[in-house]
Amino acid sequence: MSLSKNFWRWADKISFVEEGSRITLGEGDTPLIRSRHIGPQMEFEHLYFKLETANPSGSFKDRFAVVAVADLLSRGVKKCLATSSGNTGAAIATYCAAAGIECTIAILETTPLGKLTQMLAHGAKLVRVKGFGLDPKLSEAIFEMLSRIGKEQGCPPQISAFHYSPVGMSGTQTISYELAEQFAEIESYPDHVFVPAGGGGFALGTIVGFEQMAQTGYPMPAVEIVQPEGNDTIASALRNGKEKANAVNCTTAISGLQVASVIDGDDVLTHARASGGTGHIVTDDDIWKVQKRLAREEGIFSEPAGAVATAGALKAMAAGEIDPGKKIVCLVTGSGFKDPVSIDKMNEGIEVPTLDIDETAALLQS
Repeated sequence: MSLSKNFWRWADKISFVEEGSRITLGEGDTPLIRSRHIGPQMEFEHLYFKLETANPSGSFKDRFAVVAVADLLSRGVKKCLATSSGNTGAAIATYCAAAGIECTIAILETTPLGKLTQMLAHGAKLVRVKGFGLDPKLSEAIFEMLSRIGKEQGCPPQISAFHYSPVGMSGTQTISYELAEQFAEIESYPDHVFVPAGGGGFALGTIVGFEQMAQTGYPMPAVEIVQPEGNDTIASALRNGKEKANAVNCTTAISGLQVASVIDGDDVLTHARASGGTGHIVTDDDIWKVQKRLAREEGIFSEPAGAVATAGALKAMAAGEIDPGKKIVCLVTGSGFKDPVSIDKMNEGIEVPTLDIDETAALLQS
């Protein structure tokens, strides 16, 4: 990637980081793919997938981590404290390794093995915290504890939410700038952008990015917020006209979206509603089915959380809530390699036989 085309070409639109500290591993500029099967089957010819799986650590969280860690580097901070359900930790560990910064991460008890091993591979120190992500009061206490310790040690904790880490989270706005560039190549623009939400930070970053462009005359898309029904802090409140998000006792099994606390939820309600978007609730079973469809019908290898936006879009399309002529983007936020247990679930019952050469020939000719 040429330096003129890298992530930091957006430096004047996000939180300032001095030029000498702008590390990069090639994040951003992820593919925008038009649906070849799922959309046309539903008579939606303009369904697109934004593949954040192509980021260096395999998820959209690299947009957050590259700015967060570059900011630490610019201020001479040698230690990073972070919290994560998985992808934030993997991204932070990745960029801390590149920057030579020590990394310690408090992770959810339910963090998938694929994400945990990725953090460890980059040298992060990890601790699982009982109940973290499931109990809203405990989760908020953990955030506050890390904030206190980080302040004492001169290393503000990196939590992927604007409420806690606005500098790093400004990096998520770049996905909107990229979508505008990519649609410009086909002389168009997106009408609906479906975004998964846990604490709401990524959704808020996406909306803020589009709001910035709207100030220059760019058509503002409706940003649609999708959540699993077991972590419905924002989506139903948005759909039902509520002004406040709701803390919940999280019951979803979808890793990455187990965020029981409100965090950025109130701001998401305000900004998503202003964009013309609404909230969409999907079941865990819906998500796993769409994860499988993406793999089998579109060739897209997504973790369950990465299939949530598409699950919400398909539900809205089937319900007649979206005009078939509109251009729809679903953000596929993380790779299937992140959650090997979900892939095992997808492939359950499928056997791979071990045969000799003659048996193999007979099988191939059958």
